[in-house]
Amino acid sequence: MTTTDITAETGTDSTAGRAMTTRPIHTGWTVRVLGGPAPQEIVGRSLPATVPGSIHTDLLAAGLIADPYLDDNERLQAWIGACDWEYRTTFEWSDEGFDEAELVFEGLDTVARVELNGTVIADTRNMHRTYRAGVRSLLRAGKNELTIAFESPVRHADRESLEQGYRPHVNHHPYNSIRKMACNFGWDWGPDAATVGIWRPITLQSWSGARLDSVRPLVSLDGTTGIATVRLEIADAADAASSALVIVGAVGAVGAHLSPAASCTVTFAPGETVAEARILVEDVALWWPIGHGDQPLYDLDVVLSADDSVLDSWHGRLGFRSVRIDIEPDDSGTPFTILVNERPIFVKGANWIPDDAFVHRVDRARYEERIAQAAGANINLLRVWGGGIYESDDFYDVCDERGMLTWQDFLFACAAYSEEEPMRSEVEAEARDNIVRLMPHPSLVIWNGSNENIWGFQEWGWEKRLGGRSWGLGYYLDLLPALLAELDPTRPYTPSSPFSPTDEHYPNDQEHGSVHLWELWNREDYPNYRMHTPRFVGEFGWQGPPTWTTMTRSISDSPLTPESPGMLVHQKAQDGNVKLIDGLVAHLSLPDDIDDWHWAMSLNQAVAVQTGIEHFRSLSPHCMGSIVWQLNDCWPVTSWAAIDGDGRPKPLLYAIGHAYANRLLTLQPRTDTVIAVAGNDTDGAWTGTAIVRRLRFDGTELAPAAVAVDAPPRTTATIHVDAQVTTPDDAADELLEVTLGEKRALWFFAEYRDSRLEAPRLTVAAAAVAGGYEVTVTAANLVRDLALLVDRLDGAARVDDQLVTLLPGQSVTFSVTSESVIDDAAWADPTVLRSANQLVVGR
Repeated sequence: MTTTDITAETGTDSTAGRAMTTRPIHTGWTVRVLGGPAPQEIVGRSLPATVPGSIHTDLLAAGLIADPYLDDNERLQAWIGACDWEYRTTFEWSDEGFDEAELVFEGLDTVARVELNGTVIADTRNMHRTYRAGVRSLLRAGKNELTIAFESPVRHADRESLEQGYRPHVNHHPYNSIRKMACNFGWDWGPDAATVGIWRPITLQSWSGARLDSVRPLVSLDGTTGIATVRLEIADAADAASSALVIVGAVGAVGAHLSPAASCTVTFAPGETVAEARILVEDVALWWPIGHGDQPLYDLDVVLSADDSVLDSWHGRLGFRSVRIDIEPDDSGTPFTILVNERPIFVKGANWIPDDAFVHRVDRARYEERIAQAAGANINLLRVWGGGIYESDDFYDVCDERGMLTWQDFLFACAAYSEEEPMRSEVEAEARDNIVRLMPHPSLVIWNGSNENIWGFQEWGWEKRLGGRSWGLGYYLDLLPALLAELDPTRPYTPSSPFSPTDEHYPNDQEHGSVHLWELWNREDYPNYRMHTPRFVGEFGWQGPPTWTTMTRSISDSPLTPESPGMLVHQKAQDGNVKLIDGLVAHLSLPDDIDDWHWAMSLNQAVAVQTGIEHFRSLSPHCMGSIVWQLNDCWPVTSWAAIDGDGRPKPLLYAIGHAYANRLLTLQPRTDTVIAVAGNDTDGAWTGTAIVRRLRFDGTELAPAAVAVDAPPRTTATIHVDAQVTTPDDAADELLEVTLGEKRALWFFAEYRDSRLEAPRLTVAAAAVAGGYEVTVTAANLVRDLALLVDRLDGAARVDDQLVTLLPGQSVTFSVTSESVIDDAAWADPTVLRSANQLVVGR
């Protein structure tokens, strides 16, 4: 291995011509059913196919199935996953003199036999990895035929579960017996739509001499110097000498002055395939998470050449930053604190699932929209959950640019997994592929071995059911950390989530590491979040329906009720509707009207999650983060998501934005009193005088107080108030208000249903402005949780805020983005302009 060190110098132009050619094989595809319970009208037909794509979307495009997301189509289309399918295309080829040609399959879903001109070139069994097949000797001048025969994923998983031996899993298919996206077989928020297809690109790569096999940039810091250690591997067909020019460039960085480019050249002697370049960048500009600084990105280019001819090239971007997790025991247990550039980061996170059940449909524009919605809600970390996919480069590129921290699970979720062959080799291959692919991204700060699997083994009765079989622990404690030590030793790794750093502690122990809080929702009411004092919360959440427009677009039941057939199809959680009711009735009466039911459940979801987040933030630095389950949905469904399956924000997203604000003022119960807490997640001190008032609902001031507040940067300050201010005379008709500058927090002494809220008396004035409307609402009485549900007027409309409480005489102006012409009177429609008052006294 050759290693070269070099400090900053003027970079060399890397735009020379490239010898390797890469040709997409994406046109002319057809698909036909090979076997299984397909309808007769499909048997024997060849249908046009799209690559990248899937069989479901091909059948949909051909008009042979209805939209799988509507009504009960999921069940009616279950036959698709039980069938075998064949994809076929032809492509022209002429000999251009290259020594080598490889077909590269970046994503085959999942169990497939690939043939070129009648010769088998690959048997695949893993959706999550890339396969390469050398085909130079098989290519013909003129037309070549490529076929890919996919086996039924449902039948293959069933058969493999018998071959491997039973291993526990959630849901009804043995998804743990196949290396395929687990939630494609259904989840407690997702459809059972097991599909097949070519879900990522296929290319024909032609080259001579050598090509780059992998580029692994390892980033570290030494004071103000950035160090990029770039490890290169080549595939060498000629056994000849070659060299690689490695350039770290200043272009591509945003928001900071960068040093000049740095470059170096490494050489490969004949027979050598590994080299390393170590590049030093003086006065490096640091990459920071959103809310903590800028996100400068340095271009990294690698050009492989021999005899002054370019053979291959690679391009990526680097962000210079350090990351670690503090799990050093303290007096309260074991923390779980993420530090970036040695700064502790309070994680304001959300869990990310595939944004579509048919993941090939999620393009860069959708990633940009969804991540922008997350950033708009003050979220600073997305956890890519282990029942989905290793997310795309587009996802990670956008996160790099925005400063959105990411946490990538390896793909093991809620199940036991075989550690024997052939599963083990597939796991290792997919891990190697994806570690190398994702490691250049500065936004990626944690690798995590599994979702809930160690917890599941200890607490869900797996051990007795396994009968001594392997269950995945060897992956989480041995294989995956060993691969990371070899390939990406720069990032922290945890074996599972939840996670306690030592074996002596229960894996979901709130005093040690990270926890998942699912007793809340499943069995306990949301005020009980305040009974927990975790160090870090990796999952917690509450269900609510999608927005009205999304719900009524996807379900055509008449009458539409919470328990009508389509609604139950789009409610996947076990006893989901019962839990919705149980979680509501302590706070609000259960409505009988579907409009009011929808609003009540949406509001309750938002309040529940906001209650949890504000409590966890009030505990900082004891608790250093929470990750809400979940940001997004993959189809229209009642779920824990803040953004529904059509991309519309639910009230929950606005509640998350309030609770994750960079400066949060919150009122919290402590023993026999109420305290105020100022959470300052900014670089500036937050000082001033907090004005605390106990008020009647009619606005009458009953007891005031003024308290000096000093919250230094990135800290939390507790504000103690005299008991005579915080103790009500009439709980049903009083509230507590605290203000600090422009921030305000409210505390109601009684539940909604037990309070003397009145029917809202509102005045509404709407004005058309460029790009939409400004809608000003003025309250003559106390109105809690005012929301403008604009999707009911225009499905494409968006509003800047929701869930605003107005005291008598106060106003709020909502900014609405819409291209529709909306009648002035429509804004005041009681199903559009919503409040908690309506649920107490009726519309």
